[in-house]
Amino acid sequence: MKKYTAAVVGIGRIGWTLGYDKKREQPASHVMAIKQNKRLKLLAGVDTDSNAQKSFKKKNPFVSVYSSVQELFENCSPDIVVVAVNEDAHLSVALDVLSRSPKLVILEKPVALNLKEAAKIKSASKKYGVPILVNHERRFAFDYNEAANYIKKIGEAQSINARLFSGMKLYDPDAEESGAYSLLHDGTHLVDIVLFMLENLDESGKGKNRALLKNPLITGIYRDQKNKRIVRELCAHYTSNLCPEISLFMSGRSRFFGFELDILGTEGRVCIGNGYAKFYKRLESSLYTGFYSLSKDKTIVLPKKTGYFANMVQNAVDFLDGRRPLKSTLQTGINALAVLEEIKAALLN
Repeated sequence: MKKYTAAVVGIGRIGWTLGYDKKREQPASHVMAIKQNKRLKLLAGVDTDSNAQKSFKKKNPFVSVYSSVQELFENCSPDIVVVAVNEDAHLSVALDVLSRSPKLVILEKPVALNLKEAAKIKSASKKYGVPILVNHERRFAFDYNEAANYIKKIGEAQSINARLFSGMKLYDPDAEESGAYSLLHDGTHLVDIVLFMLENLDESGKGKNRALLKNPLITGIYRDQKNKRIVRELCAHYTSNLCPEISLFMSGRSRFFGFELDILGTEGRVCIGNGYAKFYKRLESSLYTGFYSLSKDKTIVLPKKTGYFANMVQNAVDFLDGRRPLKSTLQTGINALAVLEEIKAALLN
Protein backbone atom coordinates (compact mmCIF):
# COMPACT_ATOMS: atom_id res chain seq x y z
CA MET A 1 0.00 0.00 0.00
CA LYS A 2 1.24 3.49 -0.88
CA LYS A 3 3.12 5.47 1.74
CA TYR A 4 2.91 9.23 2.14
CA THR A 5 5.74 11.47 3.28
CA ALA A 6 5.43 14.18 5.92
CA ALA A 7 7.32 17.06 7.52
CA VAL A 8 6.60 18.98 10.72
CA VAL A 9 7.24 22.73 10.84
CA GLY A 10 7.60 23.70 14.48
CA ILE A 11 9.15 21.00 16.64
CA GLY A 12 8.14 22.43 20.01
CA ARG A 13 5.54 21.01 22.39
CA ILE A 14 2.64 20.05 20.15
CA GLY A 15 4.96 19.46 17.23
CA TRP A 16 7.22 17.01 19.02
CA THR A 17 8.10 17.14 22.73
CA LEU A 18 4.66 16.33 24.21
CA GLY A 19 5.36 12.89 22.81
CA TYR A 20 7.53 12.34 25.89
CA ASP A 21 4.89 13.33 28.46
CA LYS A 22 4.41 10.10 30.43
CA LYS A 23 1.03 11.20 31.79
CA ARG A 24 -0.54 11.97 28.42
CA GLU A 25 -2.17 9.44 26.15
CA GLN A 26 0.34 8.76 23.40
CA PRO A 27 0.93 9.71 20.70
CA ALA A 28 0.53 13.29 21.90
CA SER A 29 2.46 15.20 19.23
CA HIS A 30 2.56 15.41 15.47
CA VAL A 31 5.99 13.83 15.16
CA MET A 32 5.08 10.83 17.30
CA ALA A 33 1.71 10.32 15.61
CA ILE A 34 3.33 10.38 12.17
CA LYS A 35 6.10 7.99 13.21
CA GLN A 36 3.56 5.53 14.62
CA ASN A 37 1.44 5.48 11.47
CA LYS A 38 2.57 2.71 9.11
CA ARG A 39 1.37 4.63 6.08
CA LEU A 40 3.53 7.66 6.78
CA LYS A 41 7.23 8.40 6.60
CA LEU A 42 8.60 11.41 8.47
CA LEU A 43 11.11 13.18 6.25
CA ALA A 44 11.96 16.25 8.28
CA GLY A 45 11.50 18.52 11.26
CA VAL A 46 11.74 22.28 10.75
CA ASP A 47 12.46 24.93 13.36
CA THR A 48 14.26 28.27 13.60
CA ASP A 49 15.56 27.37 17.08
CA SER A 50 19.01 25.77 16.80
CA ASN A 51 18.67 24.08 20.20
CA ALA A 52 15.39 22.49 19.12
CA GLN A 53 17.08 21.30 15.94
CA LYS A 54 19.93 19.68 17.86
CA SER A 55 17.62 17.97 20.35
CA PHE A 56 15.39 16.70 17.56
CA LYS A 57 18.30 15.35 15.52
CA LYS A 58 19.73 13.57 18.53
CA LYS A 59 16.45 11.71 19.10
CA ASN A 60 15.67 11.27 15.40
CA PRO A 61 19.02 10.62 13.68
CA PHE A 62 17.44 9.35 10.46
CA VAL A 63 15.14 12.35 10.01
CA SER A 64 16.41 15.53 8.34
CA VAL A 65 16.34 18.86 10.16
CA TYR A 66 15.95 22.25 8.50
CA SER A 67 15.74 25.84 9.69
CA SER A 68 13.11 27.11 7.24
CA VAL A 69 10.29 26.07 4.92
CA GLN A 70 12.41 27.20 2.00
CA GLU A 71 15.27 24.91 3.03
CA LEU A 72 12.80 22.06 3.52
CA PHE A 73 11.45 22.27 -0.02
CA GLU A 74 14.88 22.79 -1.53
CA ASN A 75 15.73 19.31 -0.25
CA CYS A 76 12.47 17.35 -0.42
CA SER A 77 8.77 17.52 -1.36
CA PRO A 78 6.64 16.05 1.45
CA ASP A 79 3.06 15.07 0.71
CA ILE A 80 1.87 16.36 4.09
CA VAL A 81 3.22 19.41 5.91
CA VAL A 82 2.25 20.06 9.51
CA VAL A 83 2.24 23.71 10.62
CA ALA A 84 2.74 23.56 14.39
CA VAL A 85 4.30 26.96 15.08
CA ASN A 86 3.09 29.54 17.61
CA GLU A 87 -0.16 31.35 16.80
CA ASP A 88 1.57 34.57 15.81
CA ALA A 89 3.47 32.72 13.05
CA HIS A 90 0.53 30.75 11.66
CA LEU A 91 -0.19 33.17 8.83
CA SER A 92 3.34 33.61 7.48
CA VAL A 93 4.29 29.94 7.75
CA ALA A 94 0.97 28.67 6.39
CA LEU A 95 1.18 30.97 3.37
CA ASP A 96 4.77 29.89 2.74
CA VAL A 97 3.88 26.20 2.93
CA LEU A 98 0.71 26.52 0.82
CA SER A 99 2.67 28.23 -1.96
CA ARG A 100 4.78 25.05 -2.27
CA SER A 101 1.64 23.01 -3.09
CA PRO A 102 1.92 19.91 -0.89
CA LYS A 103 -0.96 17.44 -1.08
CA LEU A 104 -2.26 18.38 2.37
CA VAL A 105 -1.52 20.82 5.17
CA ILE A 106 -2.27 19.96 8.80
CA LEU A 107 -2.69 23.27 10.63
CA GLU A 108 -2.60 23.55 14.40
CA LYS A 109 -5.50 25.29 16.09
CA PRO A 110 -6.50 28.06 16.22
CA VAL A 111 -6.49 28.68 12.47
CA ALA A 112 -5.01 32.15 12.95
CA LEU A 113 -4.89 35.08 15.35
CA ASN A 114 -8.05 36.55 13.82
CA LEU A 115 -10.54 36.22 10.97
CA LYS A 116 -8.64 38.64 8.74
CA GLU A 117 -5.57 36.39 8.82
CA ALA A 118 -7.73 33.28 8.48
CA ALA A 119 -9.25 34.72 5.29
CA LYS A 120 -5.76 35.07 3.79
CA ILE A 121 -4.99 31.43 4.58
CA LYS A 122 -8.31 30.38 3.04
CA SER A 123 -7.56 32.40 -0.10
CA ALA A 124 -4.12 30.80 -0.45
CA SER A 125 -5.59 27.34 0.11
CA LYS A 126 -7.95 27.91 -2.82
CA LYS A 127 -5.29 29.55 -5.01
CA TYR A 128 -2.85 26.66 -4.70
CA GLY A 129 -5.48 23.93 -4.44
CA VAL A 130 -4.17 22.64 -1.10
CA PRO A 131 -6.71 21.26 1.39
CA ILE A 132 -6.20 21.99 5.10
CA LEU A 133 -6.94 19.76 8.08
CA VAL A 134 -7.19 21.73 11.36
CA ASN A 135 -6.11 19.88 14.50
CA HIS A 136 -9.16 20.39 16.70
CA GLU A 137 -8.28 17.09 18.31
CA ARG A 138 -11.58 16.20 20.00
CA ARG A 139 -13.27 15.77 16.62
CA PHE A 140 -11.09 12.68 16.17
CA ALA A 141 -11.38 11.18 19.67
CA PHE A 142 -13.39 7.99 20.14
CA ASP A 143 -15.16 9.30 23.25
CA TYR A 144 -16.33 12.57 21.69
CA ASN A 145 -17.45 10.77 18.54
CA GLU A 146 -19.45 8.35 20.67
CA ALA A 147 -21.01 11.36 22.40
CA ALA A 148 -21.84 12.93 19.04
CA ASN A 149 -23.59 9.73 17.98
CA TYR A 150 -25.34 9.24 21.33
CA ILE A 151 -26.97 12.68 21.39
CA LYS A 152 -29.10 11.56 18.45
CA LYS A 153 -30.63 8.97 20.81
CA ILE A 154 -31.53 11.25 23.74
CA GLY A 155 -34.57 12.95 22.27
CA GLU A 156 -34.69 16.65 21.51
CA ALA A 157 -31.71 18.67 22.68
CA GLN A 158 -32.64 20.94 25.60
CA SER A 159 -29.33 22.45 26.61
CA ILE A 160 -25.59 22.31 26.01
CA ASN A 161 -23.27 23.56 28.73
CA ALA A 162 -19.56 23.71 27.91
CA ARG A 163 -17.01 24.76 30.51
CA LEU A 164 -13.32 25.58 30.44
CA PHE A 165 -11.21 26.11 33.57
CA SER A 166 -7.67 27.47 33.41
CA GLY A 167 -5.23 29.66 35.30
CA MET A 168 -4.19 31.49 32.12
CA LYS A 169 -5.68 34.96 31.58
CA LEU A 170 -8.80 34.60 29.49
CA TYR A 171 -8.27 37.75 27.45
CA ASP A 172 -5.66 40.48 27.40
CA PRO A 173 -5.76 43.13 24.64
CA ASP A 174 -1.99 43.51 24.97
CA ALA A 175 -1.60 39.88 23.86
CA GLU A 176 -3.38 40.33 20.53
CA GLU A 177 -0.17 40.03 18.52
CA SER A 178 0.98 36.87 20.27
CA GLY A 179 -2.31 35.10 20.88
CA ALA A 180 -1.14 34.25 24.41
CA TYR A 181 -4.55 34.21 26.08
CA SER A 182 -6.90 31.34 26.90
CA LEU A 183 -9.95 32.57 24.96
CA LEU A 184 -8.00 31.89 21.76
CA HIS A 185 -5.58 29.17 22.89
CA ASP A 186 -8.09 26.92 24.73
CA GLY A 187 -11.43 28.52 23.92
CA THR A 188 -11.08 27.42 20.31
CA HIS A 189 -11.39 23.79 21.48
CA LEU A 190 -14.48 24.56 23.58
CA VAL A 191 -16.30 26.38 20.80
CA ASP A 192 -15.29 23.85 18.16
CA ILE A 193 -16.53 20.83 20.08
CA VAL A 194 -19.89 22.52 20.67
CA LEU A 195 -20.13 23.22 16.94
CA PHE A 196 -19.15 19.60 16.26
CA MET A 197 -22.02 18.35 18.42
CA LEU A 198 -24.46 20.70 16.69
CA GLU A 199 -23.23 19.55 13.29
CA ASN A 200 -24.14 16.00 14.30
CA LEU A 201 -27.63 17.12 15.31
CA ASP A 202 -28.14 18.83 11.97
CA GLU A 203 -29.92 16.30 9.75
CA SER A 204 -29.75 18.65 6.77
CA GLY A 205 -25.98 18.12 6.61
CA LYS A 206 -25.42 21.86 6.13
CA GLY A 207 -24.07 22.52 9.62
CA LYS A 208 -20.43 22.79 8.58
CA ASN A 209 -21.25 25.58 6.14
CA ARG A 210 -23.45 27.88 8.16
CA ALA A 211 -23.65 29.61 11.52
CA LEU A 212 -25.11 27.27 14.14
CA LEU A 213 -24.96 29.71 17.05
CA LYS A 214 -27.00 32.91 17.18
CA ASN A 215 -28.26 35.65 19.50
CA PRO A 216 -25.10 35.99 21.63
CA LEU A 217 -25.32 37.35 25.16
CA ILE A 218 -22.12 37.73 27.17
CA THR A 219 -22.57 37.77 30.96
CA GLY A 220 -20.60 37.17 34.14
CA ILE A 221 -17.55 39.10 32.95
CA TYR A 222 -14.97 39.08 35.73
CA ARG A 223 -11.94 41.31 35.26
CA ASP A 224 -8.53 41.13 36.85
CA GLN A 225 -8.52 43.11 40.08
CA LYS A 226 -5.17 44.75 39.32
CA ASN A 227 -5.63 45.34 35.60
CA LYS A 228 -9.24 45.84 34.51
CA ARG A 229 -8.33 45.42 30.85
CA ILE A 230 -7.59 41.73 31.50
CA VAL A 231 -10.63 39.42 31.55
CA ARG A 232 -10.48 36.39 33.85
CA GLU A 233 -13.95 34.90 33.45
CA LEU A 234 -17.10 35.07 31.31
CA CYS A 235 -20.14 33.16 30.13
CA ALA A 236 -21.40 33.36 26.55
CA HIS A 237 -25.04 32.39 25.98
CA TYR A 238 -26.37 31.38 22.57
CA THR A 239 -29.47 29.92 20.97
CA SER A 240 -29.70 27.62 17.97
CA ASN A 241 -32.34 26.02 15.78
CA LEU A 242 -30.89 22.72 17.00
CA CYS A 243 -30.78 23.49 20.73
CA PRO A 244 -32.55 26.38 22.52
CA GLU A 245 -29.98 26.92 25.27
CA ILE A 246 -26.21 26.86 24.80
CA SER A 247 -23.74 28.31 27.29
CA LEU A 248 -19.97 28.56 27.15
CA PHE A 249 -18.40 29.23 30.54
CA MET A 250 -14.69 30.07 30.50
CA SER A 251 -12.54 30.75 33.53
CA GLY A 252 -9.01 32.08 33.53
CA ARG A 253 -8.76 32.34 37.30
CA SER A 254 -9.05 28.68 38.29
CA ARG A 255 -6.14 26.94 39.96
CA PHE A 256 -6.60 23.83 37.84
CA PHE A 257 -7.23 22.91 34.21
CA GLY A 258 -10.57 21.43 33.23
CA PHE A 259 -12.65 20.90 30.10
CA GLU A 260 -16.19 19.51 30.13
CA LEU A 261 -19.38 19.25 28.12
CA ASP A 262 -22.89 18.51 29.42
CA ILE A 263 -25.61 17.83 26.83
CA LEU A 264 -29.17 17.35 28.06
CA GLY A 265 -31.91 15.88 25.89
CA THR A 266 -35.56 15.16 26.57
CA GLU A 267 -34.74 11.45 27.02
CA GLY A 268 -31.10 11.32 28.05
CA ARG A 269 -27.86 13.06 28.84
CA VAL A 270 -24.16 13.03 27.93
CA CYS A 271 -21.44 14.29 30.28
CA ILE A 272 -17.92 14.24 28.88
CA GLY A 273 -14.63 15.88 29.74
CA ASN A 274 -10.95 15.28 30.39
CA GLY A 275 -10.65 11.63 31.38
CA TYR A 276 -14.33 10.69 31.59
CA ALA A 277 -17.44 10.09 29.48
CA LYS A 278 -20.86 9.25 30.94
CA PHE A 279 -24.01 8.37 29.00
CA TYR A 280 -27.52 8.34 30.46
CA LYS A 281 -30.88 7.19 29.11
CA ARG A 282 -34.51 7.41 30.22
CA LEU A 283 -35.67 4.32 32.14
CA GLU A 284 -38.52 3.51 34.53
CA SER A 285 -37.55 5.01 37.85
CA SER A 286 -36.36 2.81 40.72
CA LEU A 287 -37.11 5.66 43.12
CA TYR A 288 -40.63 6.83 42.25
CA THR A 289 -43.66 4.80 41.07
CA GLY A 290 -45.02 6.05 37.78
CA PHE A 291 -41.96 8.15 36.99
CA TYR A 292 -38.97 7.84 34.71
CA SER A 293 -35.38 8.73 35.64
CA LEU A 294 -32.07 8.96 33.84
CA SER A 295 -29.88 5.93 34.41
CA LYS A 296 -26.36 5.21 33.26
CA ASP A 297 -26.28 3.40 29.93
CA LYS A 298 -24.07 0.39 30.60
CA THR A 299 -24.14 -0.73 26.98
CA ILE A 300 -21.65 1.97 26.02
CA VAL A 301 -18.12 0.65 26.34
CA LEU A 302 -15.31 2.92 25.20
CA PRO A 303 -11.76 1.85 24.32
CA LYS A 304 -9.08 2.66 26.88
CA LYS A 305 -7.48 5.14 24.52
CA THR A 306 -9.34 8.01 22.85
CA GLY A 307 -7.02 7.88 19.82
CA TYR A 308 -7.31 11.65 19.40
CA PHE A 309 -3.91 12.24 17.76
CA ALA A 310 -3.53 8.89 16.03
CA ASN A 311 -7.01 9.22 14.52
CA MET A 312 -6.29 12.72 13.28
CA VAL A 313 -3.23 11.55 11.37
CA GLN A 314 -5.14 8.53 10.06
CA ASN A 315 -7.86 10.88 8.79
CA ALA A 316 -5.17 12.66 6.77
CA VAL A 317 -4.10 9.34 5.25
CA ASP A 318 -7.67 8.28 4.51
CA PHE A 319 -8.34 11.64 2.86
CA LEU A 320 -5.32 11.35 0.59
CA ASP A 321 -6.45 7.82 -0.27
CA GLY A 322 -9.78 9.30 -1.35
CA ARG A 323 -11.65 7.16 1.20
CA ARG A 324 -12.75 9.73 3.79
CA PRO A 325 -13.48 13.46 3.96
CA LEU A 326 -11.54 15.63 6.40
CA LYS A 327 -13.26 15.64 9.82
CA SER A 328 -11.86 19.02 10.80
CA THR A 329 -11.57 21.50 7.95
CA LEU A 330 -10.32 25.03 7.49
CA GLN A 331 -13.96 26.17 7.38
CA THR A 332 -14.93 24.52 10.68
CA GLY A 333 -11.82 26.10 12.21
CA ILE A 334 -12.87 29.50 10.87
CA ASN A 335 -16.39 28.95 12.28
CA ALA A 336 -14.91 28.51 15.76
CA LEU A 337 -12.70 31.56 15.33
CA ALA A 338 -15.71 33.65 14.29
CA VAL A 339 -17.50 32.82 17.56
CA LEU A 340 -14.38 33.74 19.56
CA GLU A 341 -14.12 37.08 17.78
CA GLU A 342 -17.79 37.73 18.53
CA ILE A 343 -17.14 37.11 22.22
CA LYS A 344 -14.00 39.24 22.17
CA ALA A 345 -15.86 42.15 20.56
CA ALA A 346 -18.33 42.13 23.46
CA LEU A 347 -15.44 42.34 25.93
CA LEU A 348 -14.04 45.43 24.23
CA ASN A 349 -17.33 47.36 24.16
